[in-house]
Amino acid sequence: QVQLVESGGGLVQPGGSLNLSCAASGSIFSINTMGWYRQVPGKQRELVATITSGGGTSYADSLKGRFTISRDNTKNTVYLRMNGLKPEDTAVYYCWINNRGRNYWGQGTQVTVSS
Repeated sequence: QVQLVESGGGLVQPGGSLNLSCAASGSIFSINTMGWYRQVPGKQRELVATITSGGGTSYADSLKGRFTISRDNTKNTVYLRMNGLKPEDTAVYYCWINNRGRNYWGQGTQVTVSS
C-alpha cells in the first residue's frame, strides 16, 4: 500500500505563486512516476505534470513555462511550483504515483486563485 499526503494549497491572488508538495509513504519502489492532476467541479480530472524517478518530466501544454515539477527521491516527495497563477487555475490538485504498475491518489488540496 502507498499513501500520499499533499500540502501547500490555499488562496492566492492572480499573478501570484504557490508551492505544493506531496509525500509518499509505504512500499515505494525505487522506479516510479509521480505527478499532479487537477479537477474542477463538473469536469474531468486533467494532467498537470509528471516526473519519473530518473527526473524525466512531462507537462500539460497549456501549463508549460508557468508550472515546474520536481522531486526528492530520498524523501519520496514531489513538488509543484506554480507561477503566474490565473483564476482558471483554480481547482483541487491531486498528487499521483504509479508504483509497480498501480495508481495511487492523494486526498487533494484546494488551490483558489482570486482577488
